[in-house]
Amino acid sequence: MVNATKGLFITCDIPMAQFIINMNSSLPASQKFIIHVLDSTHLFVQPHVAEMIRSAIVDFRDQNSYEKPA
Repeated sequence: MVNATKGLFITCDIPMAQFIINMNSSLPASQKFIIHVLDSTHLFVQPHVAEMIRSAIVDFRDQNSYEKPA
């Protein structure tokens, strides 16, 4: 019998995948969203977390962007 799971396939570079994995591991067990880590650059996650991941990445990039002093 086939067992199918609906999810979101994410392709990213290794540091961003590690950021997402770390974000998942910091959540309580009931809120974890990674279904399967396929390899170092591909993740399969629950579909309802897409916007949460996007906003966390935007916040991370904003915190780690260099702004030249005026």
